[in-house]
Amino acid sequence: MMMIRNQRGSAAVQIVWVVAGIAVIAAALLFMKHTLSRSPVAFTTPYQAVLLTNGSAYFGKLEGYGTSRPVLSEVYYIVTQTNPETKQSSNVLVKRGKELHEPDRMYLNPNQILCVEPVGTSSKVAQLIAQQPH
Repeated sequence: MMMIRNQRGSAAVQIVWVVAGIAVIAAALLFMKHTLSRSPVAFTTPYQAVLLTNGSAYFGKLEGYGTSRPVLSEVYYIVTQTNPETKQSSNVLVKRGKELHEPDRMYLNPNQILCVEPVGTSSKVAQLIAQQPH
């Protein structure tokens, strides 16, 4: 009689483990499907503002946002300059590419993107970009 109870208990434990294993496998497959099937976000403005976790802000054309390989092209950033005579500061929009390595795009780590915002077509940033030589 004791042997029959142990066999039933052992069979029940095995069934629980099999069901738990199937549930874990199903959850992993759903997670992989969700992760791999994410499509990039489409933007309605030509340029986007990208704020990174290190506090840097860049403006440009963002492609692949929402995927594992976002790329920012036509990249601009703002530099604050102070006039030594008047002590007044002004913000200047600078296009990346003038650096020694002449970058034409930035491959971003998606984990470092804090937020992305559209650059309004009538905003000051959009106006300054339009004034830049292309």
